[in-house]
Amino acid sequence: MTEHPIEGLMKTSMQNIKEMVDVNTILGDPVETPDGSVIVPISRVTFGFAAGGSQFESIKVKSKEKDRDRNQDSGETGQLPFGGGSGAGITINPVAFLVVGKDQTKLLPVESNVLVDRLLDSAPKLLEKIQEMIDANRRNNVH
Repeated sequence: MTEHPIEGLMKTSMQNIKEMVDVNTILGDPVETPDGSVIVPISRVTFGFAAGGSQFESIKVKSKEKDRDRNQDSGETGQLPFGGGSGAGITINPVAFLVVGKDQTKLLPVESNVLVDRLLDSAPKLLEKIQEMIDANRRNNVH
């Protein structure tokens, strides 16, 4: 069985999408800073794909029966003309930067509320301080 023309359109489009979108598109190339930290850009990739087509009847003066007889005699398959197309669109948006330093790793979002991010960054230290205060209070009350 021969391949339908729409299959060729779809294969070509998908191959081109595969070439454009890979892991290096989402996680960019790491950049090393002079202090030894490594910064990795992180992006969100969104893509869409569509393909379609139609087979058209050719306008002929002869009747359909004469065409069928002629096709059977000549061995033609009677395929109708095909018209189609396909397309794809890709959007790449930077989302964050992963900063890996000697002592810590941080995720720095591109669009963010700075106050909320600072609070989330300092939350573990704050909880640690509260736990130390509770432990110290318990030790003082036991003696």
